[in-house]
Amino acid sequence: MLLQLDEISLAVPMIYRLLTNDSITRRPGWYHENIQSVNRLSESEVYSSLVDSLRALVNGLRSKSPNLNQLLNNSNIRLNQFFSDLGWREVRKEISQIKKRQKKAHIEVSKDIINRLKLYMDQEKFDSFDQALDNLLSEYAASNLEIEESYQPGEPHFSAI
Repeated sequence: MLLQLDEISLAVPMIYRLLTNDSITRRPGWYHENIQSVNRLSESEVYSSLVDSLRALVNGLRSKSPNLNQLLNNSNIRLNQFFSDLGWREVRKEISQIKKRQKKAHIEVSKDIINRLKLYMDQEKFDSFDQALDNLLSEYAASNLEIEESYQPGEPHFSAI
């Protein structure tokens, strides 16, 4: 899978961090052999054209260029020339992690609540906090619907908060 339009702003800063001699030394299998053999990246035509295409891509995104798809295609070609198949798979994994982290939020919860939630997860056989919380919220919503449906006009109505 190549770089997608919606990933540009997330992926390009991470990709730039991988465009260093130090990164190539640490992860040689991530890069094509012609990149590994270069003493200085700035002397590599592949490196220079990749940096130029990424710069044009970011500028095109900022300016809402009508040629954005063409700029993205050009960058994907250059990325393919720079990274090996293994390297690009690893880059994709990192992009996925970045996207996942952006979708998650962190809340502070007391240890007592966490322990109770873990006990609930064990009892209900849930694998994650997300599943357990989603189930609890669904049960809460369903119980509120039952209360609403059983409400008779003229009777006092109390709803749980």
